[in-house]
Amino acid sequence: MEKNFNRILVTAALPYANGPVHIGHLAGAYLPSDIYVRYQRAQKRDVKFICGTDEHGVPIAIRAMKEGVSPQDVVDKYHKIIGDSFSGMGISFDIFSRTTTDTHRQTSQAFFRKLYDEGLFEERESEQYYDEEKETFLADRYIVGTCPICSNENAYGDQCEKCGSTLSPDQLINPRSALSNAKPVKKMTKHWYFPLNQYEDFLKEWIVEGKKDEWKSNVYGQCKSWLDNGLQPRAMTRDSNWGVPVPVEGAEGKVLYVWFDAPIGYISATKELLPTSWDDYWCKEDTKLVHFIGKDNIVFHCIIFPAMLKAHGGYVLPENVPANEFLNIEGDKVSTSRNWAVWIDEYLQDFPDMQDTLRYVLCSNAPETKDNDFTWKDFQLRHNSELVDIFGNFINRAMVLMHKLCDGKVPAYHEAEQTELDISLIKEIVASKAKVEKAIETYHFREALFEVIDLARKGNKYLQEIAPWSLSKTPELKAENQAKIDNCLHVALQLCANLAILSNPFLPFTAKKICKMLTVVDRMLEWENAGKMDLLKKGYPLRAPELLFRKVEDAEIEAQREKLQANAKASIILAEPEEKEAELPEMKDIIEFGDFEKIDLRVGTVLSAEKVKKADKLLQLEVDMGFEKRTIVSGIALHYAPEEVVGRQVVVVANLAPRKMRGIESAGMILMAEDAEGKLIFVSPASMALAGGGVR
Repeated sequence: MEKNFNRILVTAALPYANGPVHIGHLAGAYLPSDIYVRYQRAQKRDVKFICGTDEHGVPIAIRAMKEGVSPQDVVDKYHKIIGDSFSGMGISFDIFSRTTTDTHRQTSQAFFRKLYDEGLFEERESEQYYDEEKETFLADRYIVGTCPICSNENAYGDQCEKCGSTLSPDQLINPRSALSNAKPVKKMTKHWYFPLNQYEDFLKEWIVEGKKDEWKSNVYGQCKSWLDNGLQPRAMTRDSNWGVPVPVEGAEGKVLYVWFDAPIGYISATKELLPTSWDDYWCKEDTKLVHFIGKDNIVFHCIIFPAMLKAHGGYVLPENVPANEFLNIEGDKVSTSRNWAVWIDEYLQDFPDMQDTLRYVLCSNAPETKDNDFTWKDFQLRHNSELVDIFGNFINRAMVLMHKLCDGKVPAYHEAEQTELDISLIKEIVASKAKVEKAIETYHFREALFEVIDLARKGNKYLQEIAPWSLSKTPELKAENQAKIDNCLHVALQLCANLAILSNPFLPFTAKKICKMLTVVDRMLEWENAGKMDLLKKGYPLRAPELLFRKVEDAEIEAQREKLQANAKASIILAEPEEKEAELPEMKDIIEFGDFEKIDLRVGTVLSAEKVKKADKLLQLEVDMGFEKRTIVSGIALHYAPEEVVGRQVVVVANLAPRKMRGIESAGMILMAEDAEGKLIFVSPASMALAGGGVR
């Protein structure tokens, strides 16, 4: 391992205890982290896997209010549902804690108090919305009103969940309190701000200079965009009665900002797991700290939390933050409010014996560098054509042939009779260990899984080419070819054992089934055994073969697609019974083909993005056109934050005459489309294309 780390601390983003988890969550943070941890455990390395539910914040308080229960009732309910979902999918945390424990309260308060005592916070007074009827300040999420973008009458003060626009309470039309429905007033309140701007130089040196070649491009690009735009002090307290109380005088009715106390949850959970040695994993320089998250949490884990750790002192900083992009479902963005999601708890009920199938599909289609799409048809295709027809088929063929042609025992390997086919496959088996190892160590889990399935594919080809069943059609023929048959099935069985080891980080349930058939203990799954050709000894009796996977039928897939659509429709009916059908713009005048030919459409890559001052709708983009870099001003700021567009490939009208906008010369136009909810979406190449390439 690089830098000679003596221990590894892996954290997975704390899921918010406001609802169940869906496959997008699993693909983004929890499956990649579990694969990584299972591999590290197989390597016999000192690794701890930390997670828990994030149980504070405004959305939980609002849900409790709407349901007529306490916030504690809400988090208790979803902590269990989320924990059971992870357990059912084989996500192997060492601890799954929560941020409502006494240990967490004490840890986060002590962290805040140290920064406070050292004078690091800035005290500021500002006007915030106040509900006179309920006699309480209103966080942004407690304020609802009409969205200025799409006219949704139930937009929140921080975001419209219908069109996805980021908002502020002052932008809402006719704002009202979510607690009483009364019109809020402005009132002065005091909060403590963390001076994030004072840590810009540290963060630039640590990230821009130190992590450029180590971190994934999407993570590095988002961090650099934030740093280039300049950091500002950020409030670390809120007016609320649900959360960790601020531990200083004069802070009655105030709690720690949820994004201050949530990452500290990693520390408090480690304390619960290791009361006497937790600091070995957080405070010793020979610890490798890795955060697995989704892309929406990058700024908190790469900028805010590291700055907090630096300010506190004594803590290690993350060595890597391998964030994944988002996973869409059936071509549409996951939406919990529209119930457009595949929920893990429901999947486990519908497919109780197919945890590894979902793990396989989500890993092989992982959104490692760009948003990807999950479809039920692809789920069926990957399961039937790859897990069943390639992986499962090879294991079954090898076991059946061994029982039929070798009396149910591992045959000998006769070196004097070996063929080039035997030698070639043995080399592939030995080499596979290093290939999978390198891919996992560098967080390329999709690539690692491909190597595993490809090895099984090579095993099937090997059996087909030697065809031991053809060498044993008669007793005389079998006796003549017994050495060749023995060698073939000996190599095939050793490959079965190796596939169990190599697949274990990805398909742990399947790996155990293979071990059972091979009559070996789970200790064989240790990584040092990968690539070995003597895992099964000559004459060792093996159990009867069992099918690893069943086929997924068309009816099952159609039922899931219908369920997805039905849930979404039911959600729309309940939430927005009077929603109008979207109106399409009228067609413009007909043009000649020659007019269209004049437009030069090119692929560009967004290198950086920042908001244009005093222009709410405009972003200033630097776009790599392949042959040059251009500045383009685009009116998408109400739909996308700057960090969301960095690294994205876009289609540019490249020969549009330059035009000045807010004093900035814009040399091109980004093509956008409008969805049914009025949100602008990128017209982008279907796959990664060459910057500067033409669009046809």
